[in-house]
Amino acid sequence: MDFNGRYSMARAQQPPGTSRKQAPEEVDAFMMPDTEIATCITEIGIPCTVPDLQKPVPQHIQKIFEYFAYILMNTSRDVVSPAMSAAAADIAGADADRLYSADTRDLMGLFVMLRGLLEKCSIDDFAFSDLYRPTHARLQKILSYVINFVRFRESQTSVIDTHFDEAERTKARVAHLYAEKSDLEARLAALQRARPGVDKSVKDKEARLAELKPRLRALDQTKDKLAAEWHRCEVETERLKGTYEERATQLDGLRAEAARLRPYTAHKPDALEAGVRDLNAALAGERALIEALERRTRALGSSVEGFSAVSGDVQAVTRLLADLAGELGKEEEERAKAARHREALSERVSCVEDVERQERLLVKQLDSMNARTEKLRRGAEEKSEAARVRMEELKAVHGKLVRERGEKAREVERRRVRIEQTEKKMADLKENIENEVHAAREEYLKMESHIKLYIHEMEQSIS
Repeated sequence: MDFNGRYSMARAQQPPGTSRKQAPEEVDAFMMPDTEIATCITEIGIPCTVPDLQKPVPQHIQKIFEYFAYILMNTSRDVVSPAMSAAAADIAGADADRLYSADTRDLMGLFVMLRGLLEKCSIDDFAFSDLYRPTHARLQKILSYVINFVRFRESQTSVIDTHFDEAERTKARVAHLYAEKSDLEARLAALQRARPGVDKSVKDKEARLAELKPRLRALDQTKDKLAAEWHRCEVETERLKGTYEERATQLDGLRAEAARLRPYTAHKPDALEAGVRDLNAALAGERALIEALERRTRALGSSVEGFSAVSGDVQAVTRLLADLAGELGKEEEERAKAARHREALSERVSCVEDVERQERLLVKQLDSMNARTEKLRRGAEEKSEAARVRMEELKAVHGKLVRERGEKAREVERRRVRIEQTEKKMADLKENIENEVHAAREEYLKMESHIKLYIHEMEQSIS
């Protein structure tokens, strides 16, 4: 039989779950044994053993988490320290160093960065207690998920590098396009500054060309007329030369005939006189013809001289036409060059428009990013304000809890004193009861011995 009722109740009462088997927990495929976790952490450069995981030390665990943040996010306490210092100064002002120590500040900033990282690792319940009061189960789960994430990231290094290189190429392309846009803008400005002078030169050359075109047409017509006249004069000269040679041949024939007939003059005077008269007449006629031909020749010579002068003029006009044709070719080249310049200018303008369009897109993206940044900043300010309010509330609650804790401590102390006094009284009472029981037992033994003696004496007296 149990004399202590409280102890008997506690021993007779069983936990509610002992009467049936516990349901088997679901096996997590990402969980890793402690030995593998310790090996992986040691391989990355931080000494770690299985006892370090089973009995975690906050400073050592914080060092491990900070190293993972540095590997995966290039973030450490030194990186977040200026921002956290500025945030603490904004919230608490001059009392920031007194209210928030540097280690606590930096640890809180590192915790925010780690929480974002662990959300990517499928750890949605990462708390600040996992840094300053870690447990074996939580530490095993978090490190298993982080190591699996690191392994997955290493297996996808080529894909990550490809996207990173593409982003870098895009940045370089944007910078190149921006520089090219600046160069094109400078060239466009130079072309626009030079455009009035080029336009004026083109207009002057077009006006001069318009003036020279009628003159060129008139010179072409004059050239055609002079060429026709020159051709006619050459034909006439050839005809006269042929006639002159023919008459010279006839004269030579007549002279030969006269020499042949000269012997007959001695025999027939009348006939010879008649022949002489005929010959004189023929000679006079030939002389007249020769004189006419000489006059014609002199006229033709003067005509040839005139034609030579005209030919010189025609050659001068031809050279002038050639010069004009060269000038026209140069004008055409200038016009073609101006057309090419206009086309290049239009292409550059279209390129500049494309660059301006891309710039507008980039500016729009920049505005959206600025808006998002502003929204995030406002959200951060709201969160910081809420955190400050929450901190004030927590300070009030902490003060209240401290007061309640003090009161409870005093109450516990009073109860402890009462319990000690009660225990002392109970010990005294127990001692008194034991003494009484011992005295009663001795009295009982004495009475039993007296009774046995009395019974023995009665048996002897009866017998």
